[in-house]
Amino acid sequence: MMATVSDLLTRHSELAPTSDTALLDTELLLSHSLSVDRTWLKTWPDKELSGAEVERFDQLFRRRLEGEPIAFVIGTQGFWTLDLSVSPHTLIPRPETELLVSTALELNLPEHSQVLDLGTGTGAIALALASEYPNWQLTAVDVQAAAVELAEQNRQHHQLTNVSIYLSDWFTGVANRQPQTKFNLIVSNPPYIEINDSHLFEGDVRFEPASALVSGVEGMDDLKILIGQSSGFLKPAGWLLVEHGHRQGEAARDLFNEAGFVLVETRQDYNQMDRITLGRLQD
Repeated sequence: MMATVSDLLTRHSELAPTSDTALLDTELLLSHSLSVDRTWLKTWPDKELSGAEVERFDQLFRRRLEGEPIAFVIGTQGFWTLDLSVSPHTLIPRPETELLVSTALELNLPEHSQVLDLGTGTGAIALALASEYPNWQLTAVDVQAAAVELAEQNRQHHQLTNVSIYLSDWFTGVANRQPQTKFNLIVSNPPYIEINDSHLFEGDVRFEPASALVSGVEGMDDLKILIGQSSGFLKPAGWLLVEHGHRQGEAARDLFNEAGFVLVETRQDYNQMDRITLGRLQD
């Protein structure tokens, strides 16, 4: 069936029950299916598309109608200044996590810092930091082989030579592979959702791996490991930054204080919700 660009974009109304960004989603799906940018769509609204082009768009559109995240449908997601490949093996990088990156960049760290990203997923945090500070040496690890492969693919795409990526169950692989290395900064966006949280059955998270989302009854199991063990891998005056749920700020600060960190604070995201906690080891 023949149709114009404008005809297909009007289908965004069908997405309204599924997405809060229905028009944007439709533009992204159409630009992806035609291999053009969104500016092209606005420049050529009356362009007639072939039956094959319409069918290609319709296949993607049906997936989004069924609730599949737009990032998984088109295979990419923007994060910081990077365009990253994504897959159902990892979390989709979210704007809230950019707070972890911006906060890390504010710290007064040495020019040639060693930085560790635990549970890297797509590599979003490590690659964003590496792109900003080429003199930093980043180590990014994940327990899932598929995540390590995807993060490495993203590293190669952006030609970031100051990042190494490998398998590790939190600190276990790091201790074996880099036993002498101490880090100036450790960052992590670990699983932090309660196992019975109803949000696990809603929206995009239905399509994301539970292993990257869920962390025990209170959502704190992995945070307890990370915060409790980080001091053994940090240099004096080294920093730890972790993302957590919006109701977990106080519990996270308690864990930081128990682990001997100073200058502990929780920062809020763009929605004014507690999102990350950070602290520094004593000199």
